[in-house]
Amino acid sequence: MNPERAEADRWAAIGRLDGDGGEPDGIHLARTVTQEVRRTGKHFLPQPLLLRLSEIRGHRAADRTPHLQAFLDCMLDKHEGRYWNRTYLSLPLLELLLGETGEAPDPNRMATLLISDVIRFETQAETPAETLAETPARELREPQEARESVDRDPPDPVTLCKRLHHALRFVAHDLDGPDADALVSAAAHAPWSRWADIAELLPRPTATEAGHWFDLTVQPVYVLHDEYFFIRALQAHEMIFTAIAADVRAAIEALRAGRLDAAADHVDRAAGLFDRASALFRMVATMRPGHFSAFRQFTQGASAIQSEQYKRFEILCGLPTAARMRSAAFTSVPSVRGEAEGEAHDTVVRAYLDLRRSARFDEAEWNRFRNALGGLEERHQRWKTTHRSLAARMLGGARGSGYTAGVPYLAECLDNRLFWQLGDQRGAGHPS
Repeated sequence: MNPERAEADRWAAIGRLDGDGGEPDGIHLARTVTQEVRRTGKHFLPQPLLLRLSEIRGHRAADRTPHLQAFLDCMLDKHEGRYWNRTYLSLPLLELLLGETGEAPDPNRMATLLISDVIRFETQAETPAETLAETPARELREPQEARESVDRDPPDPVTLCKRLHHALRFVAHDLDGPDADALVSAAAHAPWSRWADIAELLPRPTATEAGHWFDLTVQPVYVLHDEYFFIRALQAHEMIFTAIAADVRAAIEALRAGRLDAAADHVDRAAGLFDRASALFRMVATMRPGHFSAFRQFTQGASAIQSEQYKRFEILCGLPTAARMRSAAFTSVPSVRGEAEGEAHDTVVRAYLDLRRSARFDEAEWNRFRNALGGLEERHQRWKTTHRSLAARMLGGARGSGYTAGVPYLAECLDNRLFWQLGDQRGAGHPS
């Protein structure tokens, strides 16, 4: 039989998996497709499979669950020419897993689940007996040859241990105090054989329908080991910024209600979450530049500059300058730009200035809130500086995957301030 016809017949049969087997509707189909993604990389999915998935999406709309809809939309993004950051990170599916039931995780907790999954993934990898050196074989040649020569390639033990320790500290930050301290302490000098046991102690998604889809939210474009944890780290960043934006939004509501102390509490909480976001950079720094340069050529068009949650956090703090609103930072997220330009859009700056004109608080209360804003601004600047340093290490002089100048673009962003309309926030009392 013709090999191409055999492959087409193989994927034509996949429609029978859609909703069969007594599992949640579509989950068997999604698992089968994910196995193929993990084998070849999403960029190299066979055309017959993509065509069959398009047919399923078109013909089974009445039976399709929201989870399967989101899964197929992400899986077909490259095929349909609409590939970008949200679909690369499977965010439409991941966001469905938030808040569906009383047991569903909030964004901050979801970030913990994502990095716990990284630890389990890394401890399941085949670890070499001795440190591996980077080799020229990791440089791409022809796609098929490259996939065969560098397939998977887990990190050396030293790199792996660094990654696991950074990941565990991130997870422990969200666990109860004594248990978290004991977990980190137990892992401090643990031999490799103990890490699988440690991983089993970490939180997992609940055994709900949504929880079954959690494992299907990583769809690497290539076959190298490090892309899995890289995707999870970026997803965790999105969840952290979702949580930060929620706290900033709550601060605006508190200001509108005249509760200055409560507003300061929310701003302080948002600033604290930036420490979690920065901790993710330490984990990402263990990624091998050779792996990054290998898979990123298949992620062109999907970039962190397209992060809607980060931009949403920014416009909730205060309206950016006109120049920034015209820049790629916001033209790449038109929906968020539209929110910022809407008449109903509110910001911390606007709510604070309105409250300042209409309410009487003593200077200590005003200063406490202004200090909270200063703390958030400082953490944000520190986060941007760390991001730039990491990008310089990974990218060098290469352009960004979102068609920006790469590191020079990030350097320019260091001049941006969240509360530029208020001047120096710390203890200033009155807006400048």
